[in-house]
Amino acid sequence: MRFFKTCLLLTLCALSTAAPSRADDYKAVSNTAMSITGDIAMDDFSITFETGDELSFSNLVADNFVVDGERVPASVYRVADPSDPELLNGNRLCGSGPVTYVANWSAGEGLSVIAVFTGSRAPKSSDGMCASYTFEEGTE
Repeated sequence: MRFFKTCLLLTLCALSTAAPSRADDYKAVSNTAMSITGDIAMDDFSITFETGDELSFSNLVADNFVVDGERVPASVYRVADPSDPELLNGNRLCGSGPVTYVANWSAGEGLSVIAVFTGSRAPKSSDGMCASYTFEEGTE
């Protein structure tokens, strides 16, 4: 039993000193992304905009999404505290009210799309988005 407690304690100490995971960096490439969000950092917990503003996610609600009539792998997140932050050039992320959901999917060739939504129900497609932004993946 003592051996088990020692192993458990060592494991917990190792986990508590591990470096936190870093969000993935994305370079703004669409006109909307360059003029509103700027470059971003995003992971499964939040999205941080070039201005330093952040939207935290409460949970992942879907792992697929319909874009232009085709189901694609995607991440759809519920925003923990819905808001419509003022970002670059005084522009708002959505402009139509607090952002409640954020969806992210691959646009091919190292590109990623992030769409924002204001509805009370989780979006199942890109049809109801209030804005979308395109980024180059994996930039530093």
